Amino acid sequence: MAEFTGERVIPGQVDIDLLNEHMARYAFAARLARGKRALDAGCGAGYGSAELARAALSVVGIDSSPDAIEFARATYPMPNLSFELASCEALPHADGSFDLIVAFEVIEHLTGWARFLREARRTLAPNGQFIVSTPNKLYYTESRGAEGANPFHVHEFEFEEFRDELRSVFPHVSLFLENHVEGVTFQPHEAGNTVEVRVDSGSAAPEESHFFVAVCANRSQVGNPTFVYVPRAGNVLRERERHIGLLERELSQKDDWLETAKSELAQLQREHQRQTEELNRSNVWAERLNQEVEARRARVAELQEELARDQRNAREVAEGYAAKVRDLESESQEKTQWAIDVETSLKADVAKQTAELVRAVEALHRTEKELDERTAWAHRLEAEGQSLQRQVTLFHESRWVKLGRKVGLGPAFPAS
Repeated sequence: MAEFTGERVIPGQVDIDLLNEHMARYAFAARLARGKRALDAGCGAGYGSAELARAALSVVGIDSSPDAIEFARATYPMPNLSFELASCEALPHADGSFDLIVAFEVIEHLTGWARFLREARRTLAPNGQFIVSTPNKLYYTESRGAEGANPFHVHEFEFEEFRDELRSVFPHVSLFLENHVEGVTFQPHEAGNTVEVRVDSGSAAPEESHFFVAVCANRSQVGNPTFVYVPRAGNVLRERERHIGLLERELSQKDDWLETAKSELAQLQREHQRQTEELNRSNVWAERLNQEVEARRARVAELQEELARDQRNAREVAEGYAAKVRDLESESQEKTQWAIDVETSLKADVAKQTAELVRAVEALHRTEKELDERTAWAHRLEAEGQSLQRQVTLFHESRWVKLGRKVGLGPAFPAS
Protein backbone atom coordinates (compact mmCIF):
# COMPACT_ATOMS: atom_id res chain seq x y z
CA MET A 1 0.00 0.00 0.00
CA ALA A 2 1.23 3.50 -0.84
CA GLU A 3 2.27 5.67 2.09
CA PHE A 4 1.84 9.43 2.46
CA THR A 5 5.27 11.10 2.61
CA GLY A 6 4.26 14.72 1.97
CA GLU A 7 5.04 14.47 -1.74
CA ARG A 8 1.64 13.18 -2.85
CA VAL A 9 -1.84 12.88 -1.30
CA ILE A 10 -3.20 9.42 -0.40
CA PRO A 11 -6.94 9.39 0.46
CA GLY A 12 -7.50 8.07 3.97
CA GLN A 13 -3.96 8.95 5.06
CA VAL A 14 -4.16 12.75 5.10
CA ASP A 15 -6.15 15.42 6.91
CA ILE A 16 -9.62 15.82 5.39
CA ASP A 17 -9.06 19.53 4.74
CA LEU A 18 -5.94 18.76 2.70
CA LEU A 19 -7.80 16.12 0.69
CA ASN A 20 -10.70 18.53 0.06
CA GLU A 21 -8.30 21.14 -1.35
CA HIS A 22 -7.12 18.60 -3.93
CA MET A 23 -10.56 17.16 -4.67
CA ALA A 24 -11.93 20.68 -5.23
CA ARG A 25 -9.53 21.18 -8.15
CA TYR A 26 -10.65 17.94 -9.82
CA ALA A 27 -14.31 18.93 -9.25
CA PHE A 28 -13.49 22.26 -10.92
CA ALA A 29 -11.96 20.43 -13.90
CA ALA A 30 -14.64 17.73 -14.14
CA ARG A 31 -17.13 20.40 -15.35
CA LEU A 32 -14.95 20.76 -18.46
CA ALA A 33 -14.27 17.03 -18.96
CA ARG A 34 -17.65 15.81 -20.17
CA GLY A 35 -17.22 13.57 -23.24
CA LYS A 36 -13.56 14.55 -23.69
CA ARG A 37 -10.21 12.80 -23.93
CA ALA A 38 -8.41 13.84 -20.72
CA LEU A 39 -4.84 13.60 -19.43
CA ASP A 40 -4.04 13.83 -15.70
CA ALA A 41 -0.34 14.81 -15.66
CA GLY A 42 1.30 13.89 -12.35
CA CYS A 43 -1.72 11.84 -11.30
CA GLY A 44 -0.09 10.52 -8.10
CA ALA A 45 -2.34 8.00 -6.33
CA GLY A 46 -4.98 8.30 -9.09
CA TYR A 47 -7.98 9.52 -7.07
CA GLY A 48 -8.30 12.67 -9.24
CA SER A 49 -8.05 10.69 -12.47
CA ALA A 50 -10.94 8.55 -11.24
CA GLU A 51 -12.96 11.72 -10.52
CA LEU A 52 -12.39 12.95 -14.09
CA ALA A 53 -13.24 9.51 -15.52
CA ARG A 54 -16.79 9.82 -14.15
CA ALA A 55 -17.45 12.53 -16.73
CA ALA A 56 -14.80 12.16 -19.46
CA LEU A 57 -14.83 9.91 -22.50
CA SER A 58 -11.39 8.56 -21.54
CA VAL A 59 -8.71 9.50 -19.03
CA VAL A 60 -4.97 8.73 -19.01
CA GLY A 61 -3.10 9.29 -15.75
CA ILE A 62 0.70 9.56 -15.90
CA ASP A 63 3.30 9.76 -13.14
CA SER A 64 7.05 9.20 -12.85
CA SER A 65 6.67 7.09 -9.68
CA PRO A 66 6.30 3.31 -10.27
CA ASP A 67 4.78 2.92 -6.77
CA ALA A 68 2.15 5.58 -7.45
CA ILE A 69 1.17 4.02 -10.81
CA GLU A 70 0.96 0.53 -9.27
CA PHE A 71 -1.25 1.88 -6.44
CA ALA A 72 -3.52 3.80 -8.87
CA ARG A 73 -4.01 0.78 -11.16
CA ALA A 74 -4.90 -1.45 -8.22
CA THR A 75 -7.20 1.08 -6.53
CA TYR A 76 -9.14 2.63 -9.43
CA PRO A 77 -9.97 0.01 -12.08
CA MET A 78 -12.33 1.73 -14.55
CA PRO A 79 -12.94 0.86 -18.22
CA ASN A 80 -12.22 4.38 -19.49
CA LEU A 81 -9.24 5.00 -17.17
CA SER A 82 -5.63 3.91 -17.67
CA PHE A 83 -2.38 4.76 -15.93
CA GLU A 84 1.09 5.08 -17.50
CA LEU A 85 4.59 5.44 -16.11
CA ALA A 86 5.92 8.57 -17.86
CA SER A 87 7.57 11.95 -17.34
CA CYS A 88 5.63 15.21 -17.62
CA GLU A 89 8.65 16.76 -19.32
CA ALA A 90 8.45 14.27 -22.23
CA LEU A 91 4.84 13.17 -22.77
CA PRO A 92 4.68 9.91 -24.78
CA HIS A 93 1.68 11.00 -26.84
CA ALA A 94 1.10 12.42 -30.30
CA ASP A 95 0.33 16.07 -31.05
CA GLY A 96 -3.27 17.07 -30.25
CA SER A 97 -4.04 13.80 -28.39
CA PHE A 98 -6.16 15.36 -25.59
CA ASP A 99 -9.10 17.73 -25.29
CA LEU A 100 -8.36 18.39 -21.62
CA ILE A 101 -5.07 18.27 -19.72
CA VAL A 102 -4.88 18.85 -15.97
CA ALA A 103 -1.76 19.24 -13.84
CA PHE A 104 -2.60 19.98 -10.21
CA GLU A 105 0.27 20.71 -7.78
CA VAL A 106 2.78 19.28 -10.24
CA ILE A 107 4.62 22.13 -11.94
CA GLU A 108 6.44 23.21 -8.74
CA HIS A 109 7.95 19.68 -8.50
CA LEU A 110 9.54 19.77 -11.97
CA THR A 111 13.04 20.92 -12.83
CA GLY A 112 12.01 21.22 -16.48
CA TRP A 113 8.65 22.90 -15.80
CA ALA A 114 9.04 25.11 -18.92
CA ARG A 115 9.45 21.97 -21.08
CA PHE A 116 6.28 20.59 -19.49
CA LEU A 117 4.29 23.69 -20.53
CA ARG A 118 5.48 23.25 -24.12
CA GLU A 119 4.64 19.53 -24.01
CA ALA A 120 1.14 20.36 -22.72
CA ARG A 121 0.53 22.75 -25.64
CA ARG A 122 1.90 20.18 -28.14
CA THR A 123 -0.41 17.37 -27.00
CA LEU A 124 -3.45 19.66 -26.54
CA ALA A 125 -6.14 19.58 -29.28
CA PRO A 126 -6.81 22.92 -31.05
CA ASN A 127 -10.03 23.46 -29.07
CA GLY A 128 -8.63 21.89 -25.88
CA GLN A 129 -8.00 23.33 -22.42
CA PHE A 130 -5.05 22.99 -20.07
CA ILE A 131 -5.76 23.46 -16.35
CA VAL A 132 -2.74 23.90 -14.10
CA SER A 133 -2.46 24.82 -10.40
CA THR A 134 0.36 25.70 -8.02
CA PRO A 135 0.64 27.06 -4.46
CA ASN A 136 1.16 30.78 -3.91
CA LYS A 137 4.85 31.10 -2.97
CA LEU A 138 4.24 34.07 -0.63
CA TYR A 139 1.42 32.43 1.34
CA TYR A 140 2.95 28.94 1.22
CA THR A 141 6.29 30.11 2.64
CA GLU A 142 4.50 32.00 5.43
CA SER A 143 2.18 29.06 6.26
CA ARG A 144 5.05 26.56 6.61
CA GLY A 145 6.77 28.78 9.17
CA ALA A 146 9.53 26.98 11.09
CA GLU A 147 9.17 23.86 8.91
CA GLY A 148 10.99 25.73 6.14
CA ALA A 149 10.84 25.08 2.42
CA ASN A 150 9.10 21.97 1.07
CA PRO A 151 11.91 19.54 0.18
CA PHE A 152 9.86 18.17 -2.75
CA HIS A 153 9.40 21.56 -4.43
CA VAL A 154 11.92 22.63 -7.08
CA HIS A 155 10.45 26.00 -8.14
CA GLU A 156 7.57 27.90 -6.50
CA PHE A 157 5.73 30.75 -8.22
CA GLU A 158 4.41 34.14 -7.27
CA PHE A 159 1.27 35.30 -9.11
CA GLU A 160 2.90 37.53 -11.75
CA GLU A 161 5.58 34.98 -12.69
CA PHE A 162 3.00 32.18 -12.96
CA ARG A 163 0.73 34.31 -15.18
CA ASP A 164 3.57 35.56 -17.41
CA GLU A 165 5.10 32.11 -17.95
CA LEU A 166 1.71 30.65 -18.95
CA ARG A 167 1.00 33.53 -21.32
CA SER A 168 4.39 33.01 -22.99
CA VAL A 169 3.21 29.56 -24.10
CA PHE A 170 -0.63 29.80 -24.40
CA PRO A 171 -2.43 32.63 -26.19
CA HIS A 172 -5.37 32.63 -23.77
CA VAL A 173 -5.04 32.25 -19.98
CA SER A 174 -7.84 32.63 -17.40
CA LEU A 175 -6.59 32.77 -13.81
CA PHE A 176 -8.52 31.73 -10.70
CA LEU A 177 -7.62 32.08 -7.01
CA GLU A 178 -8.34 29.00 -4.92
CA ASN A 179 -8.95 29.53 -1.20
CA HIS A 180 -10.18 27.22 1.52
CA VAL A 181 -12.89 29.47 2.93
CA GLU A 182 -15.55 29.17 5.58
CA GLY A 183 -19.18 29.16 4.46
CA VAL A 184 -22.66 28.30 5.62
CA THR A 185 -24.92 25.88 3.72
CA PHE A 186 -28.68 25.37 3.76
CA GLN A 187 -29.05 21.84 2.41
CA PRO A 188 -32.51 20.23 2.20
CA HIS A 189 -32.95 16.96 3.99
CA GLU A 190 -34.50 15.56 0.85
CA ALA A 191 -32.30 16.18 -2.18
CA GLY A 192 -33.36 19.08 -4.35
CA ASN A 193 -32.83 19.74 -8.04
CA THR A 194 -30.93 23.04 -7.89
CA VAL A 195 -28.04 24.59 -6.04
CA GLU A 196 -27.79 28.29 -5.36
CA VAL A 197 -24.56 29.84 -4.22
CA ARG A 198 -23.86 33.38 -3.07
CA VAL A 199 -20.31 34.65 -2.94
CA ASP A 200 -20.02 38.16 -1.51
CA SER A 201 -18.42 40.54 -3.96
CA GLY A 202 -14.95 41.86 -3.38
CA SER A 203 -11.67 42.10 -5.21
CA ALA A 204 -9.57 38.93 -4.96
CA ALA A 205 -6.01 39.44 -3.66
CA PRO A 206 -3.53 37.10 -5.40
CA GLU A 207 -0.81 37.67 -2.81
CA GLU A 208 -3.17 36.42 -0.06
CA SER A 209 -4.56 33.44 -1.95
CA HIS A 210 -3.69 29.87 -1.15
CA PHE A 211 -3.37 28.53 -4.71
CA PHE A 212 -3.39 29.75 -8.29
CA VAL A 213 -5.42 27.83 -10.89
CA ALA A 214 -5.15 28.69 -14.59
CA VAL A 215 -7.27 27.53 -17.52
CA CYS A 216 -5.14 27.85 -20.66
CA ALA A 217 -6.22 27.46 -24.27
CA ASN A 218 -5.12 28.08 -27.82
CA ARG A 219 -8.40 29.83 -28.61
CA SER A 220 -10.55 32.40 -26.82
CA GLN A 221 -12.62 31.07 -23.91
CA VAL A 222 -16.16 32.04 -23.06
CA GLY A 223 -17.29 32.75 -19.52
CA ASN A 224 -15.35 33.23 -16.30
CA PRO A 225 -17.57 31.79 -13.53
CA THR A 226 -16.88 31.59 -9.82
CA PHE A 227 -16.88 27.94 -8.75
CA VAL A 228 -17.70 26.81 -5.22
CA TYR A 229 -16.96 23.26 -4.09
CA VAL A 230 -18.69 21.97 -0.97
CA PRO A 231 -17.24 18.55 -0.12
CA ARG A 232 -19.25 15.75 1.43
CA ALA A 233 -17.29 16.29 4.66
CA GLY A 234 -17.99 20.03 4.50
CA ASN A 235 -19.64 20.67 7.89
CA VAL A 236 -16.88 22.90 9.19
CA LEU A 237 -18.27 23.34 12.70
CA ARG A 238 -18.85 19.60 13.10
CA GLU A 239 -15.39 18.86 11.78
CA ARG A 240 -13.94 21.44 14.14
CA GLU A 241 -15.80 19.92 17.09
CA ARG A 242 -14.45 16.50 16.15
CA HIS A 243 -11.03 18.00 15.73
CA ILE A 244 -11.28 19.72 19.14
CA GLY A 245 -12.33 16.43 20.71
CA LEU A 246 -9.40 14.72 19.09
CA LEU A 247 -7.11 17.47 20.33
CA GLU A 248 -8.55 17.17 23.86
CA ARG A 249 -7.92 13.42 23.84
CA GLU A 250 -4.42 14.04 22.54
CA LEU A 251 -3.92 16.71 25.24
CA SER A 252 -5.09 14.29 27.96
CA GLN A 253 -2.77 11.66 26.56
CA LYS A 254 0.06 14.19 26.49
CA ASP A 255 -0.72 15.12 30.13
CA ASP A 256 -0.36 11.46 31.03
CA TRP A 257 2.85 11.38 29.04
CA LEU A 258 4.00 14.52 30.89
CA GLU A 259 3.36 12.94 34.31
CA THR A 260 5.20 9.84 33.19
CA ALA A 261 7.98 12.03 31.86
CA LYS A 262 8.17 13.90 35.19
CA SER A 263 8.44 10.62 37.08
CA GLU A 264 11.06 9.41 34.66
CA LEU A 265 12.84 12.77 34.99
CA ALA A 266 12.94 12.42 38.78
CA GLN A 267 14.33 8.92 38.37
CA LEU A 268 16.82 10.27 35.88
CA GLN A 269 17.80 13.03 38.31
CA ARG A 270 18.42 10.46 41.06
CA GLU A 271 20.34 8.37 38.59
CA HIS A 272 22.21 11.48 37.54
CA GLN A 273 23.12 12.21 41.17
CA ARG A 274 24.39 8.67 41.59
CA GLN A 275 26.32 8.91 38.35
CA THR A 276 27.72 12.30 39.47
CA GLU A 277 29.06 10.73 42.65
CA GLU A 278 30.52 7.87 40.67
CA LEU A 279 31.95 10.43 38.28
CA ASN A 280 33.62 12.28 41.17
CA ARG A 281 35.15 9.04 42.38
CA SER A 282 36.18 8.28 38.82
CA ASN A 283 37.74 11.74 38.54
CA VAL A 284 39.85 11.11 41.66
CA TRP A 285 40.93 7.76 40.28
CA ALA A 286 41.56 9.41 36.92
CA GLU A 287 43.74 12.07 38.58
CA ARG A 288 45.87 9.38 40.20
CA LEU A 289 45.96 7.56 36.92
CA ASN A 290 47.05 10.76 35.17
CA GLN A 291 49.90 11.15 37.65
CA GLU A 292 50.99 7.58 37.04
CA VAL A 293 50.69 8.16 33.32
CA GLU A 294 52.85 11.28 33.55
CA ALA A 295 55.48 9.36 35.53
CA ARG A 296 55.39 6.57 32.99
CA ARG A 297 55.62 9.09 30.18
CA ALA A 298 58.75 10.52 31.80
CA ARG A 299 60.19 7.01 32.06
CA VAL A 300 59.22 6.36 28.47
CA ALA A 301 61.04 9.54 27.47
CA GLU A 302 64.16 8.34 29.29
CA LEU A 303 63.93 4.94 27.65
CA GLN A 304 63.44 6.62 24.30
CA GLU A 305 66.62 8.67 24.85
CA GLU A 306 68.50 5.51 25.82
CA LEU A 307 67.11 3.76 22.81
CA ALA A 308 68.21 6.66 20.63
CA ARG A 309 71.75 6.43 22.04
CA ASP A 310 71.81 2.68 21.59
CA GLN A 311 70.55 3.12 18.06
CA ARG A 312 73.29 5.65 17.33
CA ASN A 313 75.93 3.32 18.77
CA ALA A 314 74.47 0.43 16.86
CA ARG A 315 74.56 2.50 13.66
CA GLU A 316 78.23 3.37 14.32
CA VAL A 317 79.10 -0.28 14.96
CA ALA A 318 77.09 -1.31 11.94
CA GLU A 319 78.90 1.28 9.82
CA GLY A 320 82.29 -0.06 11.11
CA TYR A 321 81.24 -3.59 10.31
CA ALA A 322 80.03 -2.44 6.94
CA ALA A 323 83.41 -0.79 6.21
CA LYS A 324 85.21 -3.97 7.37
CA VAL A 325 82.92 -6.07 5.19
CA ARG A 326 83.67 -3.82 2.23
CA ASP A 327 87.43 -4.22 2.87
CA LEU A 328 87.07 -7.98 3.20
CA GLU A 329 84.96 -8.10 0.07
CA SER A 330 87.61 -6.11 -1.80
CA GLU A 331 90.41 -8.38 -0.48
CA SER A 332 88.32 -11.43 -1.30
CA GLN A 333 87.77 -10.16 -4.80
CA GLU A 334 91.53 -9.61 -5.24
CA LYS A 335 92.34 -13.12 -3.94
CA THR A 336 89.64 -14.59 -6.07
CA GLN A 337 91.08 -12.87 -9.12
CA TRP A 338 94.60 -14.12 -8.17
CA ALA A 339 93.24 -17.67 -7.81
CA ILE A 340 91.53 -17.37 -11.15
CA ASP A 341 94.76 -16.14 -12.77
CA VAL A 342 96.79 -18.95 -11.12
CA GLU A 343 94.22 -21.49 -12.19
CA THR A 344 94.33 -20.17 -15.74
CA SER A 345 98.17 -20.31 -15.75
CA LEU A 346 98.20 -23.82 -14.30
CA LYS A 347 95.64 -24.92 -16.82
CA ALA A 348 97.90 -23.53 -19.60
CA ASP A 349 101.02 -25.25 -18.14
CA VAL A 350 99.17 -28.52 -17.66
CA ALA A 351 97.92 -28.33 -21.21
CA LYS A 352 101.45 -27.65 -22.48
CA GLN A 353 103.01 -30.43 -20.37
CA THR A 354 100.20 -32.77 -21.37
CA ALA A 355 100.94 -32.06 -25.03
CA GLU A 356 104.67 -32.68 -24.46
CA LEU A 357 103.89 -35.88 -22.53
CA VAL A 358 101.68 -37.03 -25.39
CA ARG A 359 104.52 -36.39 -27.83
CA ALA A 360 107.02 -38.23 -25.52
CA VAL A 361 104.65 -41.17 -25.19
CA GLU A 362 104.27 -41.28 -28.94
CA ALA A 363 108.11 -41.18 -29.37
CA LEU A 364 108.44 -43.92 -26.74
CA HIS A 365 105.89 -45.99 -28.58
CA ARG A 366 107.85 -45.50 -31.80
CA THR A 367 111.13 -46.38 -30.02
CA GLU A 368 109.58 -49.47 -28.48
CA LYS A 369 108.29 -50.46 -31.91
CA GLU A 370 111.72 -49.98 -33.50
CA LEU A 371 113.33 -51.89 -30.59
CA ASP A 372 110.87 -54.71 -31.06
CA GLU A 373 111.63 -54.74 -34.80
CA ARG A 374 115.42 -54.73 -34.21
CA THR A 375 115.10 -57.42 -31.54
CA ALA A 376 113.14 -59.53 -33.99
CA TRP A 377 115.79 -58.83 -36.65
CA ALA A 378 118.56 -59.76 -34.23
CA HIS A 379 116.74 -62.94 -33.35
CA ARG A 380 116.43 -63.75 -37.04
CA LEU A 381 120.12 -63.00 -37.58
CA GLU A 382 121.02 -65.12 -34.59
CA ALA A 383 118.86 -67.92 -35.88
CA GLU A 384 120.37 -67.54 -39.33
CA GLY A 385 123.87 -67.51 -37.76
CA GLN A 386 123.12 -70.61 -35.77
CA SER A 387 121.72 -72.21 -38.88
CA LEU A 388 124.85 -71.28 -40.82
CA GLN A 389 127.02 -72.45 -37.96
CA ARG A 390 125.31 -75.78 -38.01
CA GLN A 391 125.70 -75.93 -41.72
CA VAL A 392 129.38 -75.08 -41.44
CA THR A 393 129.83 -77.62 -38.71
CA LEU A 394 128.13 -80.20 -40.83
CA PHE A 395 130.25 -79.13 -43.72
CA HIS A 396 133.44 -79.47 -41.68
CA GLU A 397 132.30 -82.77 -40.39
CA SER A 398 131.42 -84.08 -43.77
CA ARG A 399 133.77 -86.91 -45.02
CA TRP A 400 134.32 -85.24 -48.25
CA VAL A 401 135.81 -82.22 -46.58
CA LYS A 402 137.82 -84.40 -44.31
CA LEU A 403 138.92 -86.45 -47.34
CA GLY A 404 139.83 -83.28 -49.20
CA ARG A 405 142.03 -82.07 -46.38
CA LYS A 406 143.77 -85.27 -46.27
CA VAL A 407 144.52 -85.11 -49.91
CA GLY A 408 144.98 -81.39 -49.84
CA LEU A 409 141.98 -80.53 -51.93
CA GLY A 410 139.14 -78.05 -51.30
CA PRO A 411 139.12 -74.60 -49.68
CA ALA A 412 140.83 -73.79 -46.52
CA PHE A 413 138.43 -72.87 -43.66
CA PRO A 414 139.38 -70.89 -40.68
CA ALA A 415 139.31 -72.62 -37.41
CA SER A 416 136.00 -71.91 -35.73
